Amino acid sequence: MKISSWAQFLVRTAIALAIPCTSFSQTASSSAAIVNNLMPQPSSLTAAPGRFLLTPQFSAGTTRFNSPRLDAAIHEAMRQLRQKTGLALAEQSASAGAGSQLKIAVQGAGEELQFVEEDESYTLSVSSTGVHLEAATAVGAIRGLQTLVQLVQSSGSEYELPAVSIRDSPRFPWRGLMIDFGRHFEPVDVLKCTLDGMAAVKLNVFHWHLTEDQGFRIESKLFPKLTIMGSDGLFYTQEDVAEIVRYARARCIRVVPEFEMPGHSTAWLIAYPELASDRAPDSIRREFGVSDFALDPAREETYQFIQRFLGERAGLFPDAYVHIGGDETVSPEWKTSPRIQAFMREHQLKDSEALQAYFNRRVLKILTGLHKHMVGWDEILTPALPRDVVIQSWQGEAPLVKGAEQGYQGVLSAGYYLDAMKSAGEYYLVDPLPSSAPLTPEQRKLVLGGEICMFSEHVYARTIDSRLWPRTAAIAERFWSPEQVTDVDDMYRRLDVVSVRLEALGLRHLSQEDAGLRELAGTEHIDELRTFASALEPVGFHERYDQQKTSRLTVLDRFVDAVRPDPPSRYGIERLTHDFLKRPKTDTADRDALRRWFEVMAASVPAVERQMKQPPLLA
Repeated sequence: MKISSWAQFLVRTAIALAIPCTSFSQTASSSAAIVNNLMPQPSSLTAAPGRFLLTPQFSAGTTRFNSPRLDAAIHEAMRQLRQKTGLALAEQSASAGAGSQLKIAVQGAGEELQFVEEDESYTLSVSSTGVHLEAATAVGAIRGLQTLVQLVQSSGSEYELPAVSIRDSPRFPWRGLMIDFGRHFEPVDVLKCTLDGMAAVKLNVFHWHLTEDQGFRIESKLFPKLTIMGSDGLFYTQEDVAEIVRYARARCIRVVPEFEMPGHSTAWLIAYPELASDRAPDSIRREFGVSDFALDPAREETYQFIQRFLGERAGLFPDAYVHIGGDETVSPEWKTSPRIQAFMREHQLKDSEALQAYFNRRVLKILTGLHKHMVGWDEILTPALPRDVVIQSWQGEAPLVKGAEQGYQGVLSAGYYLDAMKSAGEYYLVDPLPSSAPLTPEQRKLVLGGEICMFSEHVYARTIDSRLWPRTAAIAERFWSPEQVTDVDDMYRRLDVVSVRLEALGLRHLSQEDAGLRELAGTEHIDELRTFASALEPVGFHERYDQQKTSRLTVLDRFVDAVRPDPPSRYGIERLTHDFLKRPKTDTADRDALRRWFEVMAASVPAVERQMKQPPLLA
């Protein structure tokens, strides 16, 4: 049995043995035809008998408000329905809704500039006679259209929508994905595909990490040396930025840029060494890890530079939030420079932490003057920091709780680092705000949500999709759905379906593994190698970095780069083993499935050993 069919068999065997999901606010008649593959799960879903049969005559139209953004989203939903069903659905004006079978009633556009408090709620009802989608804003309607596309199912010879009533709204208003483009640059088309995937699973914040020790990735016309000297020629032009912001807005995704300061700033300082704390770097940093170069917080010229730089950025990024980084600032000069020490005494700053807090307050004042809110990693959390700052907690849940107790808004990233290569099931059970969190109701309101983090030491254009997807979809459900939606078995059942849908949007997380294996083997005949690879997954960032000592110049073309995180076999074997151990003497079905899997794996080894003797990279 080849691995493509074997992996499907393994996963579906585990699914068949899993306990069916009984969920939160979901009810269904015993005669209902729905197969609930939605991800994220809605707040409330009630299924009823009946269905709506999709035919080539299916059309959509608005009955109240319309706008170019909503119109484009309707056309995109219809395109996806055509692709999904093969039906020749007619192209029609979204505003001609009188005879439409999908009627979309939206009260208004919503916020002119999408903001944290944006109303994303919607209701969606399907009956045998039609489909009704209602929302207060265009954003809510666009979220509902994504749900509608996911509802389509096959009845054998036809495609249909099950009869349902859905009332839905997100649990958290900040549902983000942070990608680091400083260490490895990604082309614009990769960003667009990523935004398509984010929209499909209702993420709404793209955190664009643009500067690092290894590269300054955004054009500045005021300070052109930032990219001339600090990017290796790999950066986004201001036209690229405008295109990404526009593309994201069409998908109801906010773009929050990050400019690391005062640490992680080698690429700043190679271009403008006068900003350094006495000692400037000789070149862009190639190795990974924490640099000990930092911007100088004791020079007034530093803040004048930042004022001009952020002023230019404010015109490119309309979102109300700007991320300043602020993490892992290590600067020996802050402790040894007579000039900086004198500055600290003059301003009664007792240590480096107090000096960075002074720096943060100065930058906050600049951002406030630009009508922006500041976001920073949890190192910026100090008693002297004003409350008008969002704390992004990466070192654990404790800083998030501490920040909320002190009156700071916060976002959780601890537990969502994809480069740790953990399974979707592990990430899925990390909650930004569990019921057990020791916070008052008012303090709980300060926890805005969470952000998935993809740092890029070990990813590039061909592999990034497999590192992001489909695990990101599982975490997206944690951010959107009710807290009690925690059935890992049912999550994996639905994730298998959603993963295929995501690849249909243009992502390549499923096909990437085969492409990598073919390149390593130098042949398209990789059946046994594929079988062998299906039982392995990449190690996490720290283990790989410690063993391989990767740098910005390391070519990411190894076997570890080809294999997928959390492969289907891992979960399938876990479920089979779990169920077999319940009845080891009588459960012959699971025993035989496990035996077959190990036999298939063992049979692949001799062929892989022979194949390894040829290409050195594969060996």
